[in-house]
Amino acid sequence: MSEVLSRALWIAGLGFCLLAGVARAEDAAATDQLLARLNRISHLQGEFNQRQYGEGDAVLAESSGGFKLLRPFFFSWEIRSPDSQLVVANAEYLWHYDKDLQTATRHPVVGNVEASPLQILGGDESALRDQYAVTQDSANTFTLIPDGSGHSFRRLTVTFAGDAISQMDILDKLGQRVVVDFTRVDATTPLTSSDFEFTPPSGDVDLFYYDD
Repeated sequence: MSEVLSRALWIAGLGFCLLAGVARAEDAAATDQLLARLNRISHLQGEFNQRQYGEGDAVLAESSGGFKLLRPFFFSWEIRSPDSQLVVANAEYLWHYDKDLQTATRHPVVGNVEASPLQILGGDESALRDQYAVTQDSANTFTLIPDGSGHSFRRLTVTFAGDAISQMDILDKLGQRVVVDFTRVDATTPLTSSDFEFTPPSGDVDLFYYDD
C-alpha cells in the first residue's frame, strides 16, 4: 500500500474549522443537523471499499476490509486486501499495526488533530464544533472543512443512508482524493470497549511509541 493511501486510512485518511467570532447562521445550522444525524448512531460495524483517485478520476489504488465504530472514543479499521493492516483507537491511544511489515505504532489521541475522518465523526460534539466548518449539501450529505493546515485532510464529504454512514469523500492534505463506500452496515449488534483492545503480538514485531 502506498504511503498516501495508508495516510488516508488513519490520519488522512477519521477537528473542524474553528468558528472564529460569530459563526454564520447557515454553518451553525448545518453543524446542528450533522450532529443530529450522528447522535442517532451509537455503534456501527460493516465492510468498506476504499479508492484513491488521480487525475482524470483514474483509480490509483484500492483496498477493502472491515470497520467498527463505538461513539465517542472507539474505532477499528482493518484492511484485508490487498495487504493486511489494522488501526485501533480508544480513549487514550491510536494503534497502527502493519501485519505485513511487522510494525506497530502508538500515538496518543489527546491533541492529535490528524485523526481519521471516521474517528472524527465518531468523536465528541465539542471537537466537531470547535475545529470544523460544516455545510449541508443535501438532506443526507454534509461537507466539513478543517481549520488551518495541521489536519489530515482539506475536505470531507459524508453521506448518510438512513441512520448509518454510507460514504466518505475525502480530499487529503496532499490533494489526493479518496472515496470510501460502506456496505453491510450493522447498527444493531452491540459493541463494547473490549472490542477495541489491542496488544502488540509477541515475537518479531518492531514497536514505535509516540507518547510525548
